[in-house]
Amino acid sequence: MNKFRFTIKLVAIATFMLAFISIAQAQATRTWVSGVGDDVNPCSRTAPCKTFAGAISKTAAAGEIDCLDPGGFGAVTITKSMTIDGTKGAGFGSILASNTTGVIVNDGATGTPNTAVVILRNLSINGASTAPGSAIRFIAGKSLVVDDCQLFGFTGAGGAGAAGKGISVESTATGKNLVVKNTVIENCTEGIRSTTSVGVVTVELDNVTISQPTATSSSAVELATGSIGVIRDSYFANYTTGVNVTGAAPASAHVIRSTFFNHTTALAVGASTSGASSSSFVNNSAAVSLAGGTIRTGCDNFFDGNSSDVTGGALTNACVK
Repeated sequence: MNKFRFTIKLVAIATFMLAFISIAQAQATRTWVSGVGDDVNPCSRTAPCKTFAGAISKTAAAGEIDCLDPGGFGAVTITKSMTIDGTKGAGFGSILASNTTGVIVNDGATGTPNTAVVILRNLSINGASTAPGSAIRFIAGKSLVVDDCQLFGFTGAGGAGAAGKGISVESTATGKNLVVKNTVIENCTEGIRSTTSVGVVTVELDNVTISQPTATSSSAVELATGSIGVIRDSYFANYTTGVNVTGAAPASAHVIRSTFFNHTTALAVGASTSGASSSSFVNNSAAVSLAGGTIRTGCDNFFDGNSSDVTGGALTNACVK
């Protein structure tokens, strides 16, 4: 009898181990999606899946989902470290997010919250000019990189809500980092909004264009509570406010080699200590607005065609050489 029970236990353990190995093998480091794929497939290159959501469960943590050909691959929620690459050379990965959000990054309910590192590359996310949703919401995770993407058509109310944005950072933990580079955000009520209820979130923009907003537009970039932004080689046009620092210190903006065109207010620093260098402020109602804050700058900024170059105070070190 004891020998029989021992044999049963061995069989149970072996069955469990085989099941575990099967699950592990089902998660590949690289998976693929195709416009003619099927989510019942293993998401291999020869048997790709149909959607990003279908490929997520078959992709290992820190793995990568690539697009084999052009297609619409659906909205997705990412809860672990992951790269999604539209692989522009083979096609271009697209998400049509009508009345919803295109990509949500949120590892808050996992066993290791606020650790996910997510990269989104070569993606087109289209909100179809509908009110709910944003292109990307970064709720919980360690860092998010948005590289060479096109985000457009999110026309909700903007502001403190989760709608109407190209990218919405909604942090409840310290240490977040958003990097956006080589990316165009068009026809969104608000381009990028960042806020955190704990600590600091850093926002790095490099070669980013945010323009052509809706008639009810707010800010191309809003740096709310706890958000520190470094903005390089970027272009902002036609918003109520170009870059808007609405959070108290340490929230701030540091703008380098960027252009602000045709805003009601190009750069509003609130009560922050911010900076601008080698940047152009053209055809704005107010180029720089101070409301108890400070702008540190040198002689290398260009002002032309603004109704007012500076309102609410004076620039600090305006001509230090």
